[in-house]
Amino acid sequence: MKRSLDILVSFIGLFLMSPILLVFIFLIYRQDKHRPFYIAKRVGKDSVMFNMVKLRSMVIDAEEKKVDSTALNDSRITTIGKKVRKYKLDEFTQLWNVLLGDMSLVGPRPNVKRDTDLYSEIEKKLLLVKPGITDFSSIIFSDEGEILKDVENPDLTYHQLIRPWKSRLGLIYIENQTTLLDIKIVIYTLVSIISRRTAIKWVVKQLESIGVDPVVTQASRRESKLYPYPPPGMDKIVVKR
Repeated sequence: MKRSLDILVSFIGLFLMSPILLVFIFLIYRQDKHRPFYIAKRVGKDSVMFNMVKLRSMVIDAEEKKVDSTALNDSRITTIGKKVRKYKLDEFTQLWNVLLGDMSLVGPRPNVKRDTDLYSEIEKKLLLVKPGITDFSSIIFSDEGEILKDVENPDLTYHQLIRPWKSRLGLIYIENQTTLLDIKIVIYTLVSIISRRTAIKWVVKQLESIGVDPVVTQASRRESKLYPYPPPGMDKIVVKR
């Protein structure tokens, strides 16, 4: 059922979004006469690497700086790239990966190998399922670029402030996955484009109905400043990346 839903929704999504995507493909190419797509190496199910298709939002060879976490004011982001990221258009191209079977519509977001190599034994459970375009954390931390803005080390900040909750939310999804939950998360994601605060309230309500640890629920509310916290399966805060 999950795979059937993936194929149906991704096909319809690509069809409906194709006019907008084609416009941005042209704009990205026109700005610097380079390829409009960025093929990102990500770790998939069972730790198998796959090529994730994204609209290119950064300058060519941006990955050479070896900085995986992207702040809102990252100098590598192009003028058109800012709009691509603002409207999450690079997420829509990943529907192609869903059609191919590399990803699912809903599931833990895929990471680079440098990040998954740091996973605790508990976090490695995230690699037992297909990664997804969206999940709880995609809504809760849709402002990831803003969180990392102006910090000295975006990668370390990501591991201290975002990874602890992102991994926990991914594990919670895996433990409670159903077709109904997938449909709800897709709806929450679409709502978040219009009203992120409303979507977060719905996610928190869903987490409460599942009986999630109150610490995770509180962090997911995003009503207070994030603070360094150990990832699941660890008792210490990450101090090096």
